[in-house]
Amino acid sequence: MARSLSLGIDRIACDGYGLCAELLPEVVELDEWGYPIVGSAPLTGEALGHARRAVAACPALALRLDRAPEHAPVRQPPQPR
Repeated sequence: MARSLSLGIDRIACDGYGLCAELLPEVVELDEWGYPIVGSAPLTGEALGHARRAVAACPALALRLDRAPEHAPVRQPPQPR
């Protein structure tokens, strides 16, 4: 069985552009300096597709998809209103 993926950040490479938070607001929050904050929960469904696009669009190449820890709760995509 394949393991789930979660979003990882290379904090040294990140320049705080904030594009990741615009492309993936359900997963990425920005701190007071504009740098991303993400959890380690696995990405599923639509959120995984958005995460792949955010990784590809990062101008600093600071985002990556990592294997999620097996004990982390699964992140559910937001429900439509």
